[in-house]
Amino acid sequence: MKRTLFIAVIAVFTTAFASAQKFAYVDSEFILENIPEYADAKTEIDELSMQWQKDIEAKFAEIDQLYKNFKAEAVLLPDDIKNKREEEIITKERAAKDLQRQRFGNNGDLFKRRQELIKPIQEKIYAAIESIAATDNYAVIFDKAGSVSMMYTNPRYDISEEVLDKMGYSYQSRQ
Repeated sequence: MKRTLFIAVIAVFTTAFASAQKFAYVDSEFILENIPEYADAKTEIDELSMQWQKDIEAKFAEIDQLYKNFKAEAVLLPDDIKNKREEEIITKERAAKDLQRQRFGNNGDLFKRRQELIKPIQEKIYAAIESIAATDNYAVIFDKAGSVSMMYTNPRYDISEEVLDKMGYSYQSRQ
């Protein structure tokens, strides 16, 4: 009898605790689309990326032309000049690949610039979400746009617009 009563009490407390948990989700893509600073940062990053890509492609085109000229003249050139031109082509190719790595590598200039521009925006979003979670007592807030697979979401639990309000941005409501 005591054991049954003990199990019943634990079941009631467990159920009460589980139902006290509040969950919500945000759509970070929707939030970012409604932040003008993000659009500006994205535009700047895209333009910078395209310019750097053009510069690198120009260097590789120059190297390709040097190689074609070398192939055409190789038969007529003495060995010492041939070796000198091969070294020149190899050196330029190495420099172009180094520049490509410097601009687009894992910790390259593009990555660093993206961090400089986007990270403050992400931190503002996180601070707003954290504030809402503390105020409204949410246990977990998911990101609908992230890698978490959400098969169904009830719009009632979407706090994306509340996050934008908290950050002071205007938006066009989705409902």
